[in-house]
Amino acid sequence: MSSSTSPPLLTRQQVLRALRQLERDDQPLPPSTVYDLVYRGRRYPPRAVAQLAYRLATDDATATWPLGSGAPTNRLLEKLDFTITTKRPTLANSSLDGDVAAQEQLADLYTGRPSRQPLRAAKGAIVGEPAATYGSSPTYTRHQAEQEVFLAPQKLDAALAGLRRRKNLLLQGPPGTGKTFLARRLAWLELGTQDAARTELVQFHPSYSYEDFVQGFRPDAGGKFRLTDGLLVQLCRRATQDPTRPYFLLIDELNRGNVSRIFGELLLLLEADKRGPAHAVALPYAPAGTHFYVPENLYVIGTMNTADRSLTPLDYALRRRFAFVELEPEFGPAFQEFLRRQGMGAEIIQQIATRLTELNQTIADDPDLGVDFRIGHSYFCQPPAQPQEHPAWLRLILEQEIAPLLAEYWLDEPTKATAARRRLLA
Repeated sequence: MSSSTSPPLLTRQQVLRALRQLERDDQPLPPSTVYDLVYRGRRYPPRAVAQLAYRLATDDATATWPLGSGAPTNRLLEKLDFTITTKRPTLANSSLDGDVAAQEQLADLYTGRPSRQPLRAAKGAIVGEPAATYGSSPTYTRHQAEQEVFLAPQKLDAALAGLRRRKNLLLQGPPGTGKTFLARRLAWLELGTQDAARTELVQFHPSYSYEDFVQGFRPDAGGKFRLTDGLLVQLCRRATQDPTRPYFLLIDELNRGNVSRIFGELLLLLEADKRGPAHAVALPYAPAGTHFYVPENLYVIGTMNTADRSLTPLDYALRRRFAFVELEPEFGPAFQEFLRRQGMGAEIIQQIATRLTELNQTIADDPDLGVDFRIGHSYFCQPPAQPQEHPAWLRLILEQEIAPLLAEYWLDEPTKATAARRRLLA
């Protein structure tokens, strides 16, 4: 018989039977790591549900669920009209959010009422969700960081010290100075591994809001408005459930958003000494009598482009809660050694270092620009593998990326832009 006419491994009724048994039994169910089966506002590990349903259907307590974890199992459950959602953040309007009971999702971060009882599994072995693909992340060492970030060891130590002291760090500097790159590596250094499961990256922008970041009512796939958690609340929940390990929220272009509006009352909870249940506050959209807090093992690293003239400075309320680290263009020995390891010839390396250093001095000396508008080294960190391609690669970067930026800098003084471009491409 062909696979297209084979009977299904499970029916919807068999899965429902397993779900009912899970609720009745008194053995804790292993939590899922990546995906959840959402049914009547509760979340279940999809493969554990399928495993139990398969054993009940075959009347064999030792039967092994034949499909692989992740997509194979999820597709079968979705064909049976069950909702599979990711534990990672999803788009607020996604159908994956439609059946999730938002009040229960927040239970572990509320101090105003006890959390609901955990789901139970049938006695005997239950197959839990396998580790996520990012679960076996490679380690990350201090030596690796020093090879990548071009910072002096003392400055790297100072950045880590500020992060540990304030729990909130802001990396600021001109464009192309590797702020987001460094933010990731500071998190990896503290984690000791390149663990994507314990880091989240978000970019602020003028349309980003409190409802996106913290909590608000958003439309679901059925056209109904539901209370939906933002990225911060989701990450806080994960950190609260794993209190012995650090978690990191990376905010790119923090000053491009309306920071006071995005954070709201979270400005208070971000303070290093205002973490934990003792300092919980009521959220505007949360159920009455419930409170929210930021766990002590959550760290925030933001980046800020100092050359963006469209942005207003950060208010003092936010500044008081962050430690600040200034990043500068790095065309010195560490950067040049990095290019040598990439197979770049000495002549091309010297051209980059000399021309960009001269250009940055011109920009810094301009009274209408200054040091915040210098050009960073990130433009040159990904040379092609073949050395013969390096000259053309460098010229294209200077013509297509640096020169247009100079024209924008000196929009009202085109002769300055033309002169700087000529020296750059000489």
